Amino acid sequence: MDTTPFELPRVRTLLLNAAPRIFEGVVLPLGVFLAALRLLGVTGAVIAGLGVAYLAVGWRLATRRKIPGILALGALTLTARSALMLLTGSTVVYFLQPTLSTALVAVALAISVPARRPLAERLARDFCPLPPDVLAHLALRRFFERITLLWSAVQVLNAALTVWLLLTESVGTFVVTKTVISLALTAGAIAVSVVSFRHCMRDHGVFAP
Repeated sequence: MDTTPFELPRVRTLLLNAAPRIFEGVVLPLGVFLAALRLLGVTGAVIAGLGVAYLAVGWRLATRRKIPGILALGALTLTARSALMLLTGSTVVYFLQPTLSTALVAVALAISVPARRPLAERLARDFCPLPPDVLAHLALRRFFERITLLWSAVQVLNAALTVWLLLTESVGTFVVTKTVISLALTAGAIAVSVVSFRHCMRDHGVFAP
């Protein structure tokens, strides 16, 4: 099938665009949580983490900036987790909820492949708009099926390691180690996805010179 060559954004550009979101969504909440955990205990750390999320939302409202869907969803999810933890007093309940979500995402990814609707394709379109003729390319569809299975395996591994850490480590060690492992797994999967995508498209003459 003939396709119109297109240019994939440079990795440096993608990283620069992602850096503020990584700081806001990972680095800042982690730092506040650990500081509050040392000074105020687990309950104080949970409340502080929730405060950071709402502070980020409030800052965008005050400056009339668009609130990213992932930030709004994260704030709502964190509210539910925090409320349940405060009601039960169980840190296991607080940290186990996102792990269950991770496992469900892994199942959804795996199911989407035999259904011929690989979720990796839908996610990729959110970050890098692809022309319709490129998406219709058989090689690209096979690529997205393989990458979807890769991400499903990564989510399963992430969930399994999280449960193990949650049951064997202290809260502070768990938070730091879990964050590092999740970021490493995600970064590795992204690197494999991008490199594989480039090779796949270059081999079939889809990239612009």
